[in-house]
Amino acid sequence: MASRSSSESARRAGMSSTGRTVVPSDRTRKAMAKRLAARTSAMTTATLAQMTQRHSWFRALSADDRSWISIVARNGIDGFVRWFADDEAEPYSPTDVFDVAPRSMTRKISLHQTVDLVRTTIEVVEEQIEEKMPRGDRSVLSNAIAHYSREVAFAAAEVYARAAEQRGTWDERLEALVVDAIVRDDVDDEQLTSRASTLGWKPGSKLCVVVGAVGSSRALHGLRRAAEHAHLSVLAAVQSDRMVAVISGAALSDDASAVGAAEPLAEHFGEGPVVVGPVVGDLTGAPGSARSALSAARAAVAWPEGPRLIASADVIPERVLAGDRQAVEWLVAEVFTPLNEATGDLMDTCVSFLDHGGSVEGTGRAMYIHPNTVRYRLKKIQDVTGYSPTDPREAYLLRLAVTLGRLRG
Repeated sequence: MASRSSSESARRAGMSSTGRTVVPSDRTRKAMAKRLAARTSAMTTATLAQMTQRHSWFRALSADDRSWISIVARNGIDGFVRWFADDEAEPYSPTDVFDVAPRSMTRKISLHQTVDLVRTTIEVVEEQIEEKMPRGDRSVLSNAIAHYSREVAFAAAEVYARAAEQRGTWDERLEALVVDAIVRDDVDDEQLTSRASTLGWKPGSKLCVVVGAVGSSRALHGLRRAAEHAHLSVLAAVQSDRMVAVISGAALSDDASAVGAAEPLAEHFGEGPVVVGPVVGDLTGAPGSARSALSAARAAVAWPEGPRLIASADVIPERVLAGDRQAVEWLVAEVFTPLNEATGDLMDTCVSFLDHGGSVEGTGRAMYIHPNTVRYRLKKIQDVTGYSPTDPREAYLLRLAVTLGRLRG
């Protein structure tokens, strides 16, 4: 469960409490330790019998895992003898109890279950002391096992704390690899999904990518806590001067809802715009959302008047002018083509309205139609494209869409 304890930690454990604390006389203590050692095999057998009887989680373990538990229990009982004997030539630390098991056991056996193991072992040893040891040894050994159990409890906490720290460091590295793979789109879907699943990511969840400047040194920690409070799953990493987060949750249904879901996270990014990429169906579509968000983050500098938290589609005009081919394709396919294929002279009305500076009357005179007909067509243009010619920002986008679409023939 942990790496071999250093001699320094052993000395510290010895200074805190040892058998010498209970029985100062070396001769008396070693004689009692010898009598105690004769009972260790019986104590181990009794401990495993009690573990099987008392704890369903122990019975559910594989034979291999139960074998490791038995080795730990035996090591703990043998360790009590060594701890009590307190031979200065062989210093002993209670942390050594867990050194015999592989490090992966901290994932299979929880700290709570380890406490069950320690408690059951101590209770069995106490019973064996009262029933099997000479009367003159019982009081002293009962006092000694109470001291030892406290040391082992502290050791267990140390082992799991160290394992959690190491696991946290590994998870952060794996998370950074997953985010980097999404940003660069250079890993196969199966590998990406597998790595994310290791981090607890649920497959098949709608998600989007959020990009912004790096905030404080604790930005990632704050972002994860905010995502947890907002009931969002998040994979996040710092890349150079930007922070990239992949978020998922029940609140994400479309691009507008994604911006709303990302609002609690925005404060943990640095200064400048925070861009939310389009919502995609699952993790395999995440690179596309990342491309849109990163492109929009670069182009947003050309629209400083815009809001701090924006959707990548809100920066389509700037992305197009910056040479983003994905934005060009989207604008032609999603805006120009529906408008060009619509009936009712919507294309001509849109162009005339833009050419006349947004004047309904001027458009009507130029096209020889009533102003109310112009208003009706403007409403139809918004229905078809999702953008209104009467809004200056959206009119800018429509003009670009018409120009690019005509250039494409």
